[in-house]
Amino acid sequence: MLKYKKIRVGKKYIEAINVNLCSKNLILLKGSRGYIVCGYLDLKVAEKFKDVAAKITGVSTIQQAIKATIHSCTSEAKKLGISSGQPIKEVLKIIA
Repeated sequence: MLKYKKIRVGKKYIEAINVNLCSKNLILLKGSRGYIVCGYLDLKVAEKFKDVAAKITGVSTIQQAIKATIHSCTSEAKKLGISSGQPIKEVLKIIA
């Protein structure tokens, strides 16, 4: 099952996607400048492509993702001020 919704961040929107896989959900929050992914995806590939990307862990819904904090991020994300431990709500403003 796939769930999709738009989350308003100021005057912009974040696309929120939840894909039900076999045993867990894949969560993606995508803005115009970058994205946040759950632990299913590997940041090494995002780093290789110089993406602004951050990882969250321990979430299985979009609602939980919005309340989470950053676990790790790419060097391009760090250049924009994103860091480990940062609340997602702050990061959404950066990547929106």
